[in-house]
Amino acid sequence: MQFEITKENIELIRDFVKSKNSAELLKILDFLHPADIAEIMDDLSVNEAKFIYLLLDGEKASDVLVEIPDNDRRRFLKVLQPDFIASKFIEHMDSDDAADVVAELDEEVQKEVLNEIEDLGQAGDIVDLLEYEEDTAGGIMAKELVSVNENLTIAACLKEISSQAEEVDEIYYIYVIDDTEKLKGILSLKKLILNPTSTKISKLYNADVKMVNTDARQEEVAEIMDKYDLVTIPVVDDIGRLKGRITFDDVIDFVREEAEKDYQMVSGITGDVEPGDKIWEVLRARLPWLLIGLLGGILGAVVLSNNEESLKTVTELAFFIPLIAAMGGNVGVQSSSIVVQSIASGVKDIETTSRKLIKEVSVALFTATIFAILIFTYNFFSQGNMNLTYSVSLSLFIVILFASLFGTVIPMILNRFKIDPALATGPFITTMNDILGLLIYLVIGKMFFGLL
Repeated sequence: MQFEITKENIELIRDFVKSKNSAELLKILDFLHPADIAEIMDDLSVNEAKFIYLLLDGEKASDVLVEIPDNDRRRFLKVLQPDFIASKFIEHMDSDDAADVVAELDEEVQKEVLNEIEDLGQAGDIVDLLEYEEDTAGGIMAKELVSVNENLTIAACLKEISSQAEEVDEIYYIYVIDDTEKLKGILSLKKLILNPTSTKISKLYNADVKMVNTDARQEEVAEIMDKYDLVTIPVVDDIGRLKGRITFDDVIDFVREEAEKDYQMVSGITGDVEPGDKIWEVLRARLPWLLIGLLGGILGAVVLSNNEESLKTVTELAFFIPLIAAMGGNVGVQSSSIVVQSIASGVKDIETTSRKLIKEVSVALFTATIFAILIFTYNFFSQGNMNLTYSVSLSLFIVILFASLFGTVIPMILNRFKIDPALATGPFITTMNDILGLLIYLVIGKMFFGLL
């Protein structure tokens, strides 16, 4: 059955909900991916979405819950009883997803939900995961994996894999451990098939395995998996014991969240803002940078007011104020965006950073020279005032050069002090370059017109 998420089909689902036609709704829901069901629910009212959600079986309901935006999920969970949350959702989830959901509950509700979970092993896994910080490898790993002892034969290994596989959705690797549960390496299914069943696992596994510590930051995990094209990576503790695994979908979620956060910062929005947030939450995220923009505008007005007499004397200077401000802001944002991107992709060592700075300075010099020549040529033939021509050309050259340096250095400084360098893009760079660009332009203009 094909079902496209269109406006007409959403209205059809609404009609089925209003008439409480569960049979027709289930025909549709059975063929939809959990992500598609979550998207449909987002277009419905709370009561309509709740009606659809309660029709889902335990496993699909838990998968849909993971796809629902965080804020909507938190509000949804608040109205449900702990026993219902445990039986309907948690018991059907992988340990990492279950831990994420439980972490969103109040502390008292967390305890009640954990006590309602019938599988004590799963409850224990969730408790273990809740001990790790959210943005570490331990915080995003899942406990479900297939591991075998190095001393087993292939015959015994196959039986062990069969018994463990029921709890694992996807088997990418078989992890080999010793008697103390330290990770020794990985084993391929191909070697299990091609070798005699009496062969010891210790003779077959590959000891060259990439792994991360439970305390590793999410950024580090993403960089390693991207660099080595890994679909999953094992997580070990400080003494090398296997604690869990991280799959590529967990990393994709993190990368997407980071990209959304950086995009919001570039746009002048602090914090994590989602479409379902309340008005005050959205305002709180937007106001700080808007206030900085307002302050920058006031300072710009002060600069202009302090040079009012000069502008009255040489009115032509005012014509190019928007040009100087716009070019400075644009160049600054471009430079900062490139540096932030390089930092995000793992370019952090001193030598590479130095080369990046030299490269940006070189680009700035060429850019400033090109645009200074262009504006010089335009003014030379259109204005007939050489003082104005020299003022605008020299000012544009200096402003572009300074804006590029400012946009390059500030993200590096922020990163040095463990502050998200994305803060240096957008309104911050634009506002600073507007003010300094005005100062540079007006000082140079007054020099050429003899007003200093």
